[in-house]
Amino acid sequence: MIIRTATPDDAVPMSRVLREIIALTGRVRPHDPAFALSHYITGPEGIRCSVAVDGDGAVLGFQSLKRAVAGNPYDVPEGWGIIGTHISPRAHRRGVGKALFAVSREAAIAAGLDRVDASIGADNAVGLGYYEAMGFRTWREGNGIIQKMLILD
Repeated sequence: MIIRTATPDDAVPMSRVLREIIALTGRVRPHDPAFALSHYITGPEGIRCSVAVDGDGAVLGFQSLKRAVAGNPYDVPEGWGIIGTHISPRAHRRGVGKALFAVSREAAIAAGLDRVDASIGADNAVGLGYYEAMGFRTWREGNGIIQKMLILD
């Protein structure tokens, strides 16, 4: 597995990962390539978007790290980081999330962030467990969302 910075060429395979997650969970979300490009890869608040690829170059998952700005959809305080992790169901339990997070954590520190938020659906036991394992702790709950925060040292 290789972790690298996402490029515009990754928008289609990242969209495919989002569709695979929707098929598994039933949680509908934007998922087309244009959304992947604008929301994860080229968004102005982006700090780093990484993809995990297998030996054949297939995208197994991705992780986005952004800087929170005023009015962000998660109501995260300005200046914090906002992280999102999306792993293909075909790549679960293979260390993809852990490998992606190692890179994102370093990017967060390099960007001068002291806190990172992860907003997870309250019904997403896998996601909640993942962020707990990465050191995030619950700081706010409501409207079917649990927000976990990591304090960087």
